[in-house]
Amino acid sequence: MMSKKKLAIAISSTLLWTGTLTAAENQINASSHREAYYGDLHLHTNYSFDAYVLFGAKVDPDAAYRFAKGEEVEYLGEKVKRQEPLDFLAVTDHSENIGVFNTLDDPNSELSKSDYGKSILNEPDKAKVFLNLITSLRSGGKGIQGVDSKAISQSAWQRSVDTANKNYQPGKFTTFIAYEWTSMPDGQNLHRNVIFKGDKAPNPFTSVDSDRPEDLWRFLEKSRKDGYEGLAIPHNSNASNGLMFDWLDSDGRPIDQAYAELRAANEPLAEIAQNKGASETHPSLSPNDEFGNFEFYDHLLIGANKKSKPEGSYVRDALGRGLEIAKRTNDVNPFKYGVVGASDFHNGLSASSENAFVGTFGGIDPTKRLPDIKAFQDRLKAIIPPSKPELLQKAIYENGSGNLTGAWAEQNTRDSLYDAFRRKETFATSGTRLKLRFFSSWDLDNGLLKNKEWVNTAYAKGVPMGGDLPARPKQAKAPKFVVWGLKDPNGANLDRIQVVKIWLQEGKHIEKIFDVALSNGRKVDPKTGKSTEVGNTVDVNTATYQNTIGATELSAVWKDPEFNPAVPAAYYLRVLEIPTPRWSTILSVKSGQPLPANVPSTIQERGWSSPIWYTPSKG
Repeated sequence: MMSKKKLAIAISSTLLWTGTLTAAENQINASSHREAYYGDLHLHTNYSFDAYVLFGAKVDPDAAYRFAKGEEVEYLGEKVKRQEPLDFLAVTDHSENIGVFNTLDDPNSELSKSDYGKSILNEPDKAKVFLNLITSLRSGGKGIQGVDSKAISQSAWQRSVDTANKNYQPGKFTTFIAYEWTSMPDGQNLHRNVIFKGDKAPNPFTSVDSDRPEDLWRFLEKSRKDGYEGLAIPHNSNASNGLMFDWLDSDGRPIDQAYAELRAANEPLAEIAQNKGASETHPSLSPNDEFGNFEFYDHLLIGANKKSKPEGSYVRDALGRGLEIAKRTNDVNPFKYGVVGASDFHNGLSASSENAFVGTFGGIDPTKRLPDIKAFQDRLKAIIPPSKPELLQKAIYENGSGNLTGAWAEQNTRDSLYDAFRRKETFATSGTRLKLRFFSSWDLDNGLLKNKEWVNTAYAKGVPMGGDLPARPKQAKAPKFVVWGLKDPNGANLDRIQVVKIWLQEGKHIEKIFDVALSNGRKVDPKTGKSTEVGNTVDVNTATYQNTIGATELSAVWKDPEFNPAVPAAYYLRVLEIPTPRWSTILSVKSGQPLPANVPSTIQERGWSSPIWYTPSKG
């Protein structure tokens, strides 16, 4: 039997065909029937050199897709299963030497028989092997003598493409052909995940081909002309040392309009949070944000003692920089990003719950025995200087659980989801399936949310997350925003919904956070603009919590009280859950160990929407 949602879309299509509905009316009708789909656009398997060498990954892309869609797969000698299936997944193995190093599992492979392969197999210190591989990549990824690594990678890439297509189940589970471009000049992270829309893709562009983002974007431009639609998603900007959202291009010149156009056309989304920390903001950039110090990771990926410069390394700062740059590039904003979340796990298992994570090791099935975490921690000891024991604890406990991407789309298909990515109607969560909506308009009734059909009206009169407000009508004083959040059905209640505003003042970007919907009848203090804490029901001794505080749903129609029609602005939502046990607390209780010192025992899971932008009319 056809679902109500599919029936409504079918009826709309029929009415459009017969001329009963206009194209605009049909678009609004279809838009209002969009549903939130959850997935992961960043996962590594044993095809990635680091996953295989350092993490000992044995899960291949096929098993990764099957695990994500809820099937049992073999892992560490057991059958494991995800707690709740994902709606979509992109396996993003490193394009550099993809599928080369896992051929060491075959004693008859070229690599196993080569002197280099034998040196890897005979070296017990896998951390040392990993660091040598990283050094090799940085120096241009020289070929391996006696090994046709190009041919091996070509074969592995084709298998990756075929596997994604084989596991694609339109309407039920969507796969995307994808890889990670792994540029890291001087250890500064400029990585991008490259996501393709269709069932075919060109051979990967690697950082050996070029470590310049501009060249990656030009590759995507050429690929598009050849019939391969794709986009790039930067991630871990927090570890970029300010390069990810720099004021300058790769040649050290100020960003101009041509650069801004190229970047905006090929990079509509940015990863705001994942396993290696949140990239929303940094306490030094947002000193008035009491929730800005979330899953903190402020150093380079290789070297926990090498700090990453905050300026230019976080998405909120990038949104502001984009407003500034657009003033001199004919309103072309190079940092006009929607947001996504991901896991970036390197063991092939995409998990997102706090109890399905055991540290840097990766995702697990929480119903099965724990993996040998100590063995992996011993590998980390080989990388971290003995004189810095505090860095070892940091490396073990600073990583967070997997994050998720939410996409508002008509159907769970490649076309529909990819279109959502392109129009930036996406949101990210720190791992829970909380749901959020965000609309803005010049003409919304304050009582809109009392109407059961409010979503239809919001689409008809306004723009959703990822959109641009139309030109301001002369009679309009300020834009209004519809904010809505719904708890994860199996998760914690909601604490609050906030609107984060970034705008220009005397040519420089500034920010402010507004609490616009609060649970438990709390009110914002008009003097401070702050509200009281929601409370905390977590019992750290049992790693449990109670949903006796907070709300299952929060919503509001909010009007910007400080709107200035003369300056551009960007707005996005942040939805916070009540405190719950962090993965490190759950793991400590499960293994009978004391809680780690100087590690947060609780976490306030959250979601972030893509922004909505306002640009003043010229003239």
